[in-house]
Amino acid sequence: MKHRFIFDEEHRSCASTWGRAACASMLLSPQSRPAARSPLVGAVVGSLGIAMSGVWVVLADVQPAPAAFFRCAYALPLLALVAWRRRPLEPVAMRARLMGGLAGLFFTADLVMWHTAMDLVGAGLATVLAAGQVVIVPLASWALLGEKPHARVLAAIPVLASGVVIISGVLGTGTYGTDPVRGSLLGVGTGVAYAGFLLALRQANIGNVRPAGALRDATALGAIGTAVVAVAQGQAAALVPSWPSAGWLLALAVGSQVVAWLLITASLPRLPAALTSVVLTLQPVGSMLLGAGLLGERPTPVQLLGVALVVLALLHATGATARRRVARPEPSVAVT
Repeated sequence: MKHRFIFDEEHRSCASTWGRAACASMLLSPQSRPAARSPLVGAVVGSLGIAMSGVWVVLADVQPAPAAFFRCAYALPLLALVAWRRRPLEPVAMRARLMGGLAGLFFTADLVMWHTAMDLVGAGLATVLAAGQVVIVPLASWALLGEKPHARVLAAIPVLASGVVIISGVLGTGTYGTDPVRGSLLGVGTGVAYAGFLLALRQANIGNVRPAGALRDATALGAIGTAVVAVAQGQAAALVPSWPSAGWLLALAVGSQVVAWLLITASLPRLPAALTSVVLTLQPVGSMLLGAGLLGERPTPVQLLGVALVVLALLHATGATARRRVARPEPSVAVT
């Protein structure tokens, strides 16, 4: 049987409301892959795998742009294999390929800023700050595509902004990180860049394009883009793999970017809607706990208050999508 994917309203909701894991899960319908035996276990393990991303980067101890390059380069062969197995029967339109390339440019900016933010505020706080894209994506969709976001998303904005300000330390002293203000700005910039990545990837998936193919194209251009940034910053020597950094970066690419993504893709759409937004918070919360337990990161109590506000805003915003999933059936997939 051949599967034909329809990019319908639920997929638009994904690109305008959800985070990394949620959008990955919605871009591939559950009917297109073997069902996971335990969707909750798969979703939890996948979320924690993505939460480990920052830990792998810190343990690799390489500069931000080279780390981003190896993340893309090591993941590319596996993504290419998945894309080949799920390749469309008809040629892919040039517009879809161009949008996949644009997604890759946004992905380049996302990874470089995120990895730099880790150096300044730690892996945990950088990941929490980047979660702001959950609010940024629907605002960008509203401005560019005329898709008005749910009221819950708009209500989450001041709570999220308050959390970011508190994490940055501009209201006090003694905050964790070498440069928390710059790190917070880069964390927010990461969310903006990832919002652009999601919106471009959404356009790349229109038509007969399979999501794995669009992600492969974006990752390939991301590898090129991050290599260019590394060379421009005088870090060309770091593009040669060395041990043990190569091992940590391979774990990042395979464990977090490929395996965790596939687990969430297979599991998250099969969970009850009310449980989905809770599972999604495992990524920022898990990154904080893993950063503290494995890397010795110690944000101040005031910064932890900011983290709590960001997580509350995330829960409130993603709750809007959860309600839509209760009201509507799963994304329509025509099987022919």
